[in-house]
Amino acid sequence: MIEQLIATAVGVNPQQVKRTLELLNEGATVPFISRYRKEATGGLDEVKIEAIQSHYEKLTELAKRKETILHTIEEQGKLTPALKQRIEETWDAATLEDLYLPFKPKRRTRAEMARQRGLEPLSMLLMLQREPQPEKVAKAYVKGEVKSVEEALQGARDIIAEQVSEDEQSRQQVRNAFARQGVLAAKVVKGKEAEAANYRDYFDCQMPLKRCSSHRLLAIRRGEAEGVLKVSIAPEGEECLQRLQRRYVRGTGACRQQVMEAVEDAYKRLLKPSLENEMAALSKQQADDEAIELFARNLRQLLLAPPVGQLRVMGIDPGFRTGCKVVCLDAQGNLLHNENIYPHPPVNKEKEAAARLMQMIEAYRIDAIAIGNGTAGRETEDFIRRLTFHHPVRVYVVSEQGASIYSASALARSEFPDYDVTVRGAVSIARRLMDPLAELVKIDPKSIGVGQYQHDVDQTKLKRALDSTVESCVNLVGVNLNTASSQLLAYVSGLGPVLAQKIVDYRKEHGAFRSRKELMEVPRMGAKTFEQCAGFLRIDKGDNPLDNTAVHPERYGLVERMAHDLGCTIGQLIADRELRKRIDLKRYCSGEVGMPTLQDIMQELEKPGRDPRGEVSDFTFDEHVRTLDDLKVGMELPGIVNNITDFGAFVDIGIKESGLVHLSQLADRYIKHPSEVVSIHQQVRVKVVGIDHERKRIALSMKTHH
Repeated sequence: MIEQLIATAVGVNPQQVKRTLELLNEGATVPFISRYRKEATGGLDEVKIEAIQSHYEKLTELAKRKETILHTIEEQGKLTPALKQRIEETWDAATLEDLYLPFKPKRRTRAEMARQRGLEPLSMLLMLQREPQPEKVAKAYVKGEVKSVEEALQGARDIIAEQVSEDEQSRQQVRNAFARQGVLAAKVVKGKEAEAANYRDYFDCQMPLKRCSSHRLLAIRRGEAEGVLKVSIAPEGEECLQRLQRRYVRGTGACRQQVMEAVEDAYKRLLKPSLENEMAALSKQQADDEAIELFARNLRQLLLAPPVGQLRVMGIDPGFRTGCKVVCLDAQGNLLHNENIYPHPPVNKEKEAAARLMQMIEAYRIDAIAIGNGTAGRETEDFIRRLTFHHPVRVYVVSEQGASIYSASALARSEFPDYDVTVRGAVSIARRLMDPLAELVKIDPKSIGVGQYQHDVDQTKLKRALDSTVESCVNLVGVNLNTASSQLLAYVSGLGPVLAQKIVDYRKEHGAFRSRKELMEVPRMGAKTFEQCAGFLRIDKGDNPLDNTAVHPERYGLVERMAHDLGCTIGQLIADRELRKRIDLKRYCSGEVGMPTLQDIMQELEKPGRDPRGEVSDFTFDEHVRTLDDLKVGMELPGIVNNITDFGAFVDIGIKESGLVHLSQLADRYIKHPSEVVSIHQQVRVKVVGIDHERKRIALSMKTHH
């Protein structure tokens, strides 16, 4: 049953769900299944496999909840066969809670107190709406704690109100109205106008809930949490109440009036607040999911930024008063040298700084320079571009986002115990150029600064989505087993922090790994873990050329057979395209291995150890623009996209403030989301269309027709 539900939700067939769940339950990871078990899942990608996994978890939770509910109702002796069947067949959380509501153990509600005073028969009589003189009948109930006829009728109305509010169909009816016509209203709390200045747009706003975008909803909820906005959700007008009254109020007599009052009380006191909470939670959850998805997509683009690769890199963390911290790294990213230079005011030792730089570049045979894009970044770039080097040196500006967090972390202290924060920051900047992925995995993804409202969304969900994004990127690229840090190894399919550290310790003790097989010598490495991780770990110049490809060790035998059948070695098979052309793949199909795996293997043999991340491209900002005051409306400038939100893209144009290209200004055609046309780190041309000096905001456009 669950498999069928998941299949429908994800849009795959039940057989694919069944096989995927079996693999997951056996301890296979998402990257492993999507890469090496295509035959089993019918070629599902990571997104579908993750969707199957999360739907399965939700439904399993729901199944547990059903057990509890059935057990509680059973204990009360109220579980009819019909109710049992309804509960068992329901897979919608809201409906399930509706069914359970009348049986839920109560706190002392008004209706509960009225029942204890013996007023239930009176409420049933009122409900029938046939009694011409309800007051007369109510007299009989004036005894004990019930002091008057009005008290008796009030108690009976309380019982009716609770019944109406707990009726499954009534709840569903009101719920539908809330979902369809719910209006989200926000107002500033009186007297908090100054405090709430950031929420000026929401001081008095109303919009249909289903039209409210995730970033607006999260902003409004944040204002509410800070106590400066009052927020409500409800359908406009009295339609909900009128519908309920049509359902419950009949006849013309005096009882009708009593039931009418009870139904109004049921709606205003019980149903409306309860469904408002439900809608608030549901809409917040949707907004969270959208914001998290956006954050994960941005993070993915950032992590997969192209590396310059194994070059000798100089990293510069720029500064004015404190000088620029310069570090020189070898091609493996090891720190060889560090010092400070002072080319900028107030010290102004430009000549001396230039001479020192030239000496370092010669001494350490530097191939590329990475300059942090923070304070004094532009000035430092200018200073370096004015120098003439004796051999070609490429100059890049690198995003510093999160570098300060890394340099102050325990991890950076353990990597560089003898150096201060600035040296670590400069090393991080240089390494980001060499391999952004390997360096960024050392920072909590939340601190990398792409995304919006990351502190307002469900933190558990956010962490999970970001971790799985990092895991997906690391496994897509593959990891060099002999150079990777334990942080990078920890994200490899099947490994985790403990084993990652054991691999690093093993490497320290025994030197570089010669083959993937040798992984089995690492303490705590079992056959299952080896199966999960081996294909994603690369060994460059090892004993077996296949160890530097994404071909899984479980398929080495197959490649050996191919080479044997052609009378050549594996090395020759990789080197010679003509040999590979002669392979008839159909001959190697078996129950286990189908065409998808064989085609993957052929692709790997063609480009062993290929990096899917592309090439780094050069970029320079407009040299005339340094501060907000240099901008003029109408200017066209080069820029780099540094964040994407629901409402547009932020672009770095080389000054402190990033400009915003609003969704409506991103393209000449209508687009629903910025990610349709831009990605993080993309180089773009923008036109300045507005400058707000007071709020330090810059409006940009990427439209070609203005």
